[in-house]
Amino acid sequence: MRLLQLGHYPSFSLAEFTEDEIPPYAILSHTWGPDGDEVTYKDIIDGTGSGKAGYDKLRFCAVQAKNDGLGYCWIDTCCIDKTNAAELTESINSMFRWYQNAIKCYVFLADVSIPGGEDDRDSLLRKSRWFTRGWTLQELIAPQCVEFFSRKRERLRDRKSLEKQIHQVAGISVHALRGEPLSRFTIDERMSWAANRITKRPEDKVYSLLGIFDIHMEAIYGEGEHHASRRLLRELERYSGNHQLKMLFSKHRTAKLAITGLGGVGKTQLVIELLYRVADKPNHCSIIWISAVNMESLHQSNLDVARQLGIPGCKDDKADVKRLVQAHLSKESTGQWLLVFDKADTIDMWIAKAEPGLQSGQGAHPLIDYLPKSKQGAIVFTTRDRKIAVKLAQKNVVDVPEMGEDAAAQLLGKCLVNADLAKSWQETSALLLQLTYLPLAIIQAAAYINENAISLADYLSLLAEQEEEVIDLLSEEFEADGRYRDIKNPVATTWLISFDQIQQRDRLAANYLSFMACIEPKDIPQSLLPPGASRKKEVDAIGTLTAYSFVIKRPVDKCLDLHRLVHLATRNWLRKEELLAQSTERAILRLGEVFPDYEHYNRTVWRKYLAHASYALEGDIAGEDNKARTSLLWKMGMCLYQEGRWNEAERAFVQVMETCKKVLGQEHPDTLANMANLASTYRNKGRWDEAEELEVQVMEMSKRVLGPEHPDTLSSMNNLSSMWKAIGKQPEALKLIDECVQLSKRVLGVKHPYFLTYSATLRACRLESKG
Repeated sequence: MRLLQLGHYPSFSLAEFTEDEIPPYAILSHTWGPDGDEVTYKDIIDGTGSGKAGYDKLRFCAVQAKNDGLGYCWIDTCCIDKTNAAELTESINSMFRWYQNAIKCYVFLADVSIPGGEDDRDSLLRKSRWFTRGWTLQELIAPQCVEFFSRKRERLRDRKSLEKQIHQVAGISVHALRGEPLSRFTIDERMSWAANRITKRPEDKVYSLLGIFDIHMEAIYGEGEHHASRRLLRELERYSGNHQLKMLFSKHRTAKLAITGLGGVGKTQLVIELLYRVADKPNHCSIIWISAVNMESLHQSNLDVARQLGIPGCKDDKADVKRLVQAHLSKESTGQWLLVFDKADTIDMWIAKAEPGLQSGQGAHPLIDYLPKSKQGAIVFTTRDRKIAVKLAQKNVVDVPEMGEDAAAQLLGKCLVNADLAKSWQETSALLLQLTYLPLAIIQAAAYINENAISLADYLSLLAEQEEEVIDLLSEEFEADGRYRDIKNPVATTWLISFDQIQQRDRLAANYLSFMACIEPKDIPQSLLPPGASRKKEVDAIGTLTAYSFVIKRPVDKCLDLHRLVHLATRNWLRKEELLAQSTERAILRLGEVFPDYEHYNRTVWRKYLAHASYALEGDIAGEDNKARTSLLWKMGMCLYQEGRWNEAERAFVQVMETCKKVLGQEHPDTLANMANLASTYRNKGRWDEAEELEVQVMEMSKRVLGPEHPDTLSSMNNLSSMWKAIGKQPEALKLIDECVQLSKRVLGVKHPYFLTYSATLRACRLESKG
């Protein structure tokens, strides 16, 4: 930003500042006279211009700024080098912010003098030419403080004291004049404020609105008002969902909004754009992102959020972190926040009763009951299911439509390294039609074109060569909503073209894609991927998949996201090639290698892997008695047990138990150990009868198979006695634990930890019996 320096007034010099070092400054709002009367950038540089009529406005601004204790001021006529097109565009796009950040804005009304009476003064103010000009709209609304001065430099009044008259003259909402965020006003309302304003150059009628709509556009003088308006309308259409999102904070309650649309249409990108814009605002707003793909990703996201916010109690392994996050955000002292639930596509997680989390004895609650409530908060959901959108956000639903041809062409042009390729409208239009204007397909096609330096016509020929029956197979399970009309599925087609090349050029990248198709597609830790021949090979492979927009790298947590439709196309390809079972088995083997045991110090790692293990274990492999599958199921069950997620732990233990019985036999030590785990899970869920039955079986079989003095047998006796004590069978509990203590004393000795544990159980039983 360039400012007039007032230290050597009455002469002026210019000083340039970076964004983070701009000093306090005043700003001048005025109406331009003839071009020859205004002091220009060149005049200041050359030390000329003092004889021009407009120099008087510089003197006025300088004197007033110095009176207000300011050493700098900004004036549009001379602080911008208008001969530099790039600088002019940057200034036009920055001007609203510059007015916002000014300490004071002085409005110099060259056609107003102070008459004798108050009524006459108001009448002259209303008739001032200043209120009819296009650029003065943003200059009236943006600054913190606006003061009006007559042509004789006499202070008239300020915006606050004149808001009623300004509202009547300009039609601008009083709330906007008081500094309410413009995002709270509709596009039509803001357009109406500028309807009757005029500018010297026709394009400026459009460019002067950029700040009002928080839109950034290139200034192209000579294009005319019509073309400039069309470009503005396209940008407004692109960001219309964004403006609705910003209105989330306009109500005195927790606002909710759902963004819905087809897979690949850009829902998540729309919300990310919103977050960048919210982050740029001066008012602090905490931004929280929750992955709602499944219960595991949601649980992990809540844990990460709780740690980042420093919420007390989040390190407790038994804490219900969803409830902790809810309570924290519901406090007014937390301040303003925006909470995003991305990929909320499963209705049963939200409306039906779901396992709430981490504490024994809690009743099940739908996730919708865990949403925080605060008038300073806003919640955004992205979902492919409009029914879910309505249930979560009622009428506050934004439908993200499929891209129109103009917007799709813009996206293609931005993605191409050689933008000249898109200059042929015939080829561009034909390609976009084949890709059904779907952003994901456009990005993938552009990546291939960039990689191979081919033309749009060449890529169109590749699309035509793909066999329809192959594409149909790759497209199974895609949304059957008529989006693709009679054209081959664009995601499957572009995926196949790129994947063929990846297979030839980077086999490890292709292997990674096949691996990721067999696990949960979101939040994939890079440490989970199978090792390559070298670290460089691994980096190159991930780079290849990123270049083709198959995956998105998340540098903060070193995780990858695979787009759902890419995930689906890859799975369908593996199925077509009869490789899905083999790839799933490899994924399970890899998970078994890296999945840690259930010790508490491994908790962070296993939480990242749980969703992927769960997904892989649901897939088809060579046989359900597969040893690697059973081992991974057991590891996962033990970790789920440590998390207090009894329902999920039970499902894992039941599967392991049935497999062990089938493969190893009912009395095998591994089978007995898993039966004991399942019995303990039943106890934690309050299913006492089933727990007792299993514990009795385990103890009796252990005595028969392992012998009465085996440590595992003694452990089963202790477990059963503890349960009998818990359900009121005191005599049975006391007798059994007494026998256990005597055996362990003889076998293990009085100093063995197990003997001490069993002795403690015996003392507890005796005390309870006496009580």
